Amino acid sequence: MVASQLAIVGAGPRGVGVLERLSANAAELLGPAGLVVHLIDPFPPGAGRIWRYEQSPLLRMNSMAEDVTMFTDDSVTTDGPVRPGPSLWEWARDVRSGRIDYDVPEDLWGELTALRGTSFPTRRLASAYLDWVYRHVLSELPPGISVVEHRTRATRIDETRVWLAGVDEPLDVDAVVLTVGHLDAEPGSDERELAEFAAARGLAYYPAGYTADVDYQHVAPGEPVLVRGFGLAFVDLMLLLTEGRGGRFEEREGGLVYHPSGAEPVLHIGSRRGVPYHAKPGYRLRGAPLRLPRFFDRARVDELLARDRRLDFRADVWPHVAKELAWGYYSELFTGHPSRVRMAFDDFAACFASFEWDSAEMRALVARAVPAEEDRLDLERLDRPLAGLRFETAEEFGKYLRSYVEADLARRADASWSADLGAFMALLSVYQQMPALMASGALDASDVDGWWHGFFSYYASGPPPRRLHELLALHQAGVVSFLGADVRISLTADGFAAYSGSFPGSVTARTLIEARLPAPSVSRASDGLLAQLRHAGELAEEYVRDLPSGRISTRVSDGRLLDADGRPQSRRFALGPHTSARSAAAFTRPGTNGPSFRQNDAAAREILRLVG
Repeated sequence: MVASQLAIVGAGPRGVGVLERLSANAAELLGPAGLVVHLIDPFPPGAGRIWRYEQSPLLRMNSMAEDVTMFTDDSVTTDGPVRPGPSLWEWARDVRSGRIDYDVPEDLWGELTALRGTSFPTRRLASAYLDWVYRHVLSELPPGISVVEHRTRATRIDETRVWLAGVDEPLDVDAVVLTVGHLDAEPGSDERELAEFAAARGLAYYPAGYTADVDYQHVAPGEPVLVRGFGLAFVDLMLLLTEGRGGRFEEREGGLVYHPSGAEPVLHIGSRRGVPYHAKPGYRLRGAPLRLPRFFDRARVDELLARDRRLDFRADVWPHVAKELAWGYYSELFTGHPSRVRMAFDDFAACFASFEWDSAEMRALVARAVPAEEDRLDLERLDRPLAGLRFETAEEFGKYLRSYVEADLARRADASWSADLGAFMALLSVYQQMPALMASGALDASDVDGWWHGFFSYYASGPPPRRLHELLALHQAGVVSFLGADVRISLTADGFAAYSGSFPGSVTARTLIEARLPAPSVSRASDGLLAQLRHAGELAEEYVRDLPSGRISTRVSDGRLLDADGRPQSRRFALGPHTSARSAAAFTRPGTNGPSFRQNDAAAREILRLVG
């Protein structure tokens, strides 16, 4: 018999996750002929492009070591078997003790030795973990599966042939899985206008992109630079243009101090909210285990879909989402900090369940049960902390924002505010329910991919606290200034001018940087393979409520690629955050039934049935 052939295009965490699920399900579903898996990626298997070792040692994950795993556990609800394995933290501990034999790069040993479960690892250490995961998956492959690595790009897929860069003959395969991660995109119309303006006047414009891959060497020392975006892409940019240029942070009794090298530009940062993402909490829950999901579970999603009409996110969905977040918050407040409430939790929970979100009854219940206003959850204020605030000068605003960031850091380091972590965990629970709601087509994609995703990232996907301490030190050193909220850019004879709603006046610069990842866009995808498939009608952009979402159109149940006519393709699959399944990450927190694991398992089982 001739073994079946499978091509996995993209050998990062998602591609390796699919390989692991193929291995796990092979005993049940693999046919006697076996399967050859071709892993196609110019970057190292396991880590892939984003987590490759060859990047700045300054860049870190925004997850704690104990919150990163590539392995299923008992919380994961799949048809395939659970095959446990170590989280990044457990792996590091076992490498240190010798229980895991792995040749860690010499320059990572110091970090590995000092690592704790609550540490935020460098991306280089994450790369080592992912490399070990890949090697471990290979070592666990059943006899019927073999792997062939192709360290190059796939350039074209023609029927059942996959063409590779630099290779004359194509691969003949029976099925293809695209695990392409975030889609790089050509600039949109607004970005093209800015780029053309800059080119005509000798200015510099950097459109949205993955920060670690953008060349900023032409940003001159001392030059004022406008930066739009206050999230994780900005944090990477901030480090690369300061400490990455020879500056130095020093720990002092009064806090962190930055010593400039003289090679730094001056960064003027603003965004819609005007504040950085919240720092990740540095503590664990103190109360009873959370019961999540409670008010926004699959039954609630089914109830919303049974209305058989188009849904409005704010009117139909947000009240249930907000109630879930408040449930997580108050569950932890009542059970973890009972001295700060005036009601038994069971009594509060019964009333809370019966009242509509933000109703007069709900507000009265919270006011009666939670005496201190600072202990009450205010989601509107949380979303727009600068709303209604106007300052006379940029300096006055800068002082206020410093105090805001200092307060956020203090709150995220103090376990007496662990109710915030309850809301954080509820937010993760809600995020897992959204793909099923979006797959129905009943909800406008712009609401979910726009405001909702931004709110989730702002609250739950922020940087390690150290990064905000560094931000404050850079501000104190005069290397960073704050533009405020609702930033808008105007084009002037002198360059780019930034205005905000936080204080009068403007800041002008000859360089503008978009500190964000490109929005998903199949039509503007810069990857040649995706463009080829789209032009052939074999890959399509997802439409939700007759509007394009920018994502690759797939069947959510098994990841099958949909063609331009919406038909599922029998032998092509696509998985990742920029597909209809909308999984946020390739790896996830242990014990949270990660959606990526479920998607990988469903696709792997379908592939094995197909080739079996």
